[in-house]
Amino acid sequence: MTTLLLSLLLLLAQTALPGFRPLPAPLTVARWWDPPPTPYAAGHRGVDLSAPVGTEVRAVAAGRVHYAGMVAGRGVLSLALPNGLRTTYEPVRPLVTEGEQVTAGQVVAVLTAGSHCPEPCLHWGLLAGEAYLNPLTVLPRPTPRLLPMADPAAG
Repeated sequence: MTTLLLSLLLLLAQTALPGFRPLPAPLTVARWWDPPPTPYAAGHRGVDLSAPVGTEVRAVAAGRVHYAGMVAGRGVLSLALPNGLRTTYEPVRPLVTEGEQVTAGQVVAVLTAGSHCPEPCLHWGLLAGEAYLNPLTVLPRPTPRLLPMADPAAG
């Protein structure tokens, strides 16, 4: 039942969110999402995106700042999104404050040093309640393009 609920939430997220990238293109994944088998087991509850310190971080969707401050010596920003979803970014220097409304694509933070990656990276998470989801699912998908068929008589 939990899997079905999470699948439905993901489907809603994909259709309801505009899906802005949190960092400028191209995105380079340093570490992929690797959900733990149980809530307290080891795993990677987000994705790490490589970027230099000082890179602007954007809101992936419109929402409200849930938290902006320090956690365990690192800057953390959490945004409450539509449909009960929440996205997190760290290590960052937030440029917004708790309770503030943000727009999709708005610069909300700056990447800082202090990540758990060998090189600077943004740890980006997505939650539905207390369940972690793959944040890459909210990114924009390329629009398919139909190309004309080759003329068989010409070949």
